[in-house]
Amino acid sequence: QVQLVESGGGLVQPGGSLRLACAASGYIFKINVMGWYRQAPGKERELVATTTRSGSSINYADSVKDRFTISRDNTKNTWYLQMSSLKPEDTAVYYCYADIVGEAYSRDDYWGRGTQVTISS
Repeated sequence: QVQLVESGGGLVQPGGSLRLACAASGYIFKINVMGWYRQAPGKERELVATTTRSGSSINYADSVKDRFTISRDNTKNTWYLQMSSLKPEDTAVYYCYADIVGEAYSRDDYWGRGTQVTISS
């Protein structure tokens, strides 16, 4: 059973920084795509950033470009979201996501449980 576990959320003042981490565990043959989504109260879940395993294709939401950076450590099946110049509108539950080939070469989408990020003075 594949599991994704986020860490690193919390309360930060506007203009501050925060780093989220997501660790994948279980039987993992290959992670094709890994990333982050977020959902603010009363809004739909939206893409924040994704990257392929090789890093050859990285996508960011326009709202976070030049402020957020996604990175990964393939040896640990872990990826990160470095967030800087945080704004109140970045407040949301952040979910990690992965497209994983697992046991018996089955390919599925996996989600973490989410970590709260609150930007407030």
